[in-house]
Amino acid sequence: MALPENYNYYTRDEWRNFHGKNQLNTVTQEELHSIAALNDRISLKDVQEIYVPLRHLLHIYLHHYQHLVEDRADFRGVAPTHTPFLIGISGSVAVGKSTTARLLQLLLSRSLPNQKVQLITTDGFLYPNAELQRQGILERKGFPESYDMEKLLTFLDQVKSNQPKIAVPRYSHQVYDVLNDHPDIIDQPDVLIVEGINVLQLPSNQQIYVSDYFDFSIYVDAKPDLIEEWYLDRFKVLLDTALQDPQNHYYQYAIGDRDEALKMAHRVWRDVNLKNLREYILPTRNRADLILHKTQHHVIDKIGLRRY
Repeated sequence: MALPENYNYYTRDEWRNFHGKNQLNTVTQEELHSIAALNDRISLKDVQEIYVPLRHLLHIYLHHYQHLVEDRADFRGVAPTHTPFLIGISGSVAVGKSTTARLLQLLLSRSLPNQKVQLITTDGFLYPNAELQRQGILERKGFPESYDMEKLLTFLDQVKSNQPKIAVPRYSHQVYDVLNDHPDIIDQPDVLIVEGINVLQLPSNQQIYVSDYFDFSIYVDAKPDLIEEWYLDRFKVLLDTALQDPQNHYYQYAIGDRDEALKMAHRVWRDVNLKNLREYILPTRNRADLILHKTQHHVIDKIGLRRY
């Protein structure tokens, strides 16, 4: 699918000069290594050329948002209330959303030391495996119907309403299921980053988009054949890390025939992830405020900024 037309597109060389060239990069290589997702690649050069200008753009949006909150309150003759700024990050499985989300959290936390910046993924809003099995849709995990979208919308409403200490279940990729113990707690952040394949989708039987809650949204993009390559590379890493852990979901594949495991991963990509990408994820790309387009080796080569 061709890139949407309602964006201004910039090369990497053009983008790096947008208000970011004189800003300091306060991230170390060790920190990058700790936040990079499995098999993802990111460098200090990426931070300086792509993410430092993006951080500055987010500062602009946040500044105007905070003034808008105050002006609305003044218009109504009431005191302004604390209303978090929400950033949504979407894209395919294995495209590098998690790395982008964690890096932006780190950068914004450093540049906004007096504000709380939190991060959550929508994986915690998947129905547990037992419920997916009961509904007969375990093989469609990741598709829209596998998420408790009403619960996700309620959560986002609670965040925007500034409710304290909101518990969100965690999802474990090692266990391949939702964990009800030790939930993440979202507690009145100034900035909340929400990462997930479904953050720009319209839930069925709902009158509101998940994206309606976001004040800025990013879509991490790449050609499907590249994403498949990254997905399979990540699967191999998962097999290697699962070898010593019988409780790991991937242990059964790690101790078996490697070729058969890879054939299974190919089928999962083709029948689940690629289908989900084409039918439900990619069509939401044109709702994003910004598109980060990747090429070989996870290199961002093009940035699209929405015109309207």
